[in-house]
Amino acid sequence: MTASDMKSVAGRSLPRVLLAALIAVLSIGWSGGAASAQEDGDGGEGGDATESISGTLQTRDEEGERVFVEGVTFIVFDADGNEVGSAVSDAEGVWSVPLPSAGVYSVQLDEATLGEGLSLRNPDNNPLTAVEVQPNTNKATLFPLGERAASSSSTWKIAQLLVDGIKLGLIIAMCAIGLSLIFGTTGLTNFAHGESVTFGAMIAFMFHMVYGAAADFEFFGLFKLWSDGQLLGIPGTNSLIFAGIVAVILSGLSGWLFNEYVWKRLRNRGASLISALVVSIGLSIFFRYVFLFQFQGRSRFYRDYQIQSQVSFKYFAIAPKDIFIIFFSIAVLIGVGLALQKTRAGKAMRAVADNRDLAESSGIDVESVIKWVWISGSALAGLGGVLFGMTDSINWEMGFRLLLLMFAGVTLGGLGTAYGALLGSLIVGIFIQVITWPAWFPPDMKNVGALAALVLILLIRPQGLLGRRERIG
Repeated sequence: MTASDMKSVAGRSLPRVLLAALIAVLSIGWSGGAASAQEDGDGGEGGDATESISGTLQTRDEEGERVFVEGVTFIVFDADGNEVGSAVSDAEGVWSVPLPSAGVYSVQLDEATLGEGLSLRNPDNNPLTAVEVQPNTNKATLFPLGERAASSSSTWKIAQLLVDGIKLGLIIAMCAIGLSLIFGTTGLTNFAHGESVTFGAMIAFMFHMVYGAAADFEFFGLFKLWSDGQLLGIPGTNSLIFAGIVAVILSGLSGWLFNEYVWKRLRNRGASLISALVVSIGLSIFFRYVFLFQFQGRSRFYRDYQIQSQVSFKYFAIAPKDIFIIFFSIAVLIGVGLALQKTRAGKAMRAVADNRDLAESSGIDVESVIKWVWISGSALAGLGGVLFGMTDSINWEMGFRLLLLMFAGVTLGGLGTAYGALLGSLIVGIFIQVITWPAWFPPDMKNVGALAALVLILLIRPQGLLGRRERIG
């Protein structure tokens, strides 16, 4: 075998090695998390149990200021309906019930102990059932009281909905930029892009869930991968920040693998866009049910930043994690915009999205550009999934639910343009929140309202807000 042949074989084997490494990381994380849960749940050598259920009970006065509720009784029951313990909220609304072990519990608020004029916002959720407590953790629960708005409810509520809409719109934009660039450079409408969002959120959950684990996980008996809930004993590797970084890296790697082994081969074989569209739909369904099989149908939550006291402003209140999400998303999106405008790779991406044939005739390596579009687009989708998981629950179809809003934002702003995806996603995020302001409009119908508005706008401007008119025929 000649040196060139050996180089060729090595070049072909490298993607297979990376693919095997990605599969190994997923298998190790899932099996390691399961083993840790089993050993801790059996009360083995994990030490003294420190499981508990707690919460902070608060409401708002007539001026919209936060007020803690004292003297309310909470009762915790196990899976068999036996009372485990009870607690009374203190002057700061805090209560906590220690548990005998990890497991599934239910929490009931004794409504008779609520003060005059106070009531549960969702009385059907009392008792709060299927509260899953992991080993050596404190499970925070939430019992919302009364109405969120005060006597000046109109001004307060519209401001609150506007802030929530901006936050959601920024997350949608981060996920949708990759979807728009993939369409612009390849013409593919990727229905599996929503699963990239779910993948990022679940990878972050997988690495973050080792926090507090008492069991160690051995990597093929050679060395311990997880030690005291940390990766190779490195401090800080059990935090959500580290888990988010890992999720972004693996999401970008997954985008490269799919382009290399699926979409590039379809392009080289001259597959039509309709065929590629069908393949993307099939991959979407396949991976959605892989997530369902691995993580079951329960909703999961990150342990960090789950329950936070809101910071009250004049017309709205927002949690510190949501403030971080808004400013961090703005910083990331500004960075993406600067990269597209100033860097050589960003200019090449815009050139290929604008006119692929002209870009290729100008000497631009189109396949290399498409590769980096898939890597960066998938990494942004994974990051968006982590941020979305911080504000909502993590479940097997979270990306699919967000995919409809991504399509709405991308189409509204203009297919194939990153800036159009940003503008359209912000409009969609704000619209689906503000549309629930009238009392007669049910909140469960807000996504339908966004899609209906999309149809009306496209009837007026089919190319989208930032799209260009094109001659057909």
